[in-house]
Amino acid sequence: MIGALCALTLTALLAPPLPAATWHVPHFVDSRTWLGVPNAGDVLSNLAFLAMGVWGSERLRARPDAPVGASWFFVGLILTCLGSGLYHLDPDMPQRLVADRLGMAVAFAGFLGIAASERVSVRAGEAVLVLMMIAGVLAAWVARENLTPWVAVQFGGMALAVGLALTRPRPGARGVPLAGVIFFYVLAKLFELGDALIFDATGHIVSGHTLKHLAAALAAWPVIRSLAPTGSVPSRH
Repeated sequence: MIGALCALTLTALLAPPLPAATWHVPHFVDSRTWLGVPNAGDVLSNLAFLAMGVWGSERLRARPDAPVGASWFFVGLILTCLGSGLYHLDPDMPQRLVADRLGMAVAFAGFLGIAASERVSVRAGEAVLVLMMIAGVLAAWVARENLTPWVAVQFGGMALAVGLALTRPRPGARGVPLAGVIFFYVLAKLFELGDALIFDATGHIVSGHTLKHLAAALAAWPVIRSLAPTGSVPSRH
């Protein structure tokens, strides 16, 4: 894991820069207004992040043994709702992407903290949480001009999560199904790539980008489910 983190750091620092202006193409297919909200599908679908973040935060109150990073994961979802909603109100303002990515960075760091604490150790989870939080926030800020660090954090971090998902949970872990989180993340990416295709296939009912937000929010479901109360029913005798 230390080697993977070092490789990600070197990639972010030394790989050729990707100019942000070249890659920012805010051509989201569904620009319809509903109840006075522009781009309503892509804006209002962010409420799913808020719902999952609040639900997960509430579930944590009854789980003092929750894995490292869980609280930050749910806080990041709430911040993603705010940041992504702000950006999609006017996607022609690329500077708003910073707010969008900051929320994602916090949620992503929380998830990697969960993964490391579940598969390696609590200490490893704490270290990964702090390192990825710092790296993600810096990458989100630098992405205004250079996307390379952000790409390294997002896709390299997910590759690390896949590697951890292929190992067994450590003794005493909560058993968070990392594969379930990764599944919804990949599904969200596929929806994002098929934005216009899905919009046409559904008769302009819903776009791929709207479904991307819903699928990404559902990535919190495996974590929330693992935090369900497990108390036994008292015997009557």
